[in-house]
Amino acid sequence: MFASSSIDQLPHSSLGMPYFKWVVDSSASHHMSPDSSSFASVCPSSSIHVMTIDDTLMPLTSVGSIVTLHLSLPDVYLILKLALNLAYVG
Repeated sequence: MFASSSIDQLPHSSLGMPYFKWVVDSSASHHMSPDSSSFASVCPSSSIHVMTIDDTLMPLTSVGSIVTLHLSLPDVYLILKLALNLAYVG
């Protein structure tokens, strides 16, 4: 098991995964993240909901860009109720 005090101090999702990790998901419709602090820029969105695989509707808060040292994703949906970061691959 990997342990690091710097990683342990970062925000984690409800599943215990640090928000900086991304799950590649071919069934996602867009890149999505629940971590508002990771966005470089955001534009508020109105009345749009994303449906999850179990038919749960989650409100889209904003759309923005995530830019880190190792990752650059445009048009990422900010969905605060998500448990994971999802990177869409078509």
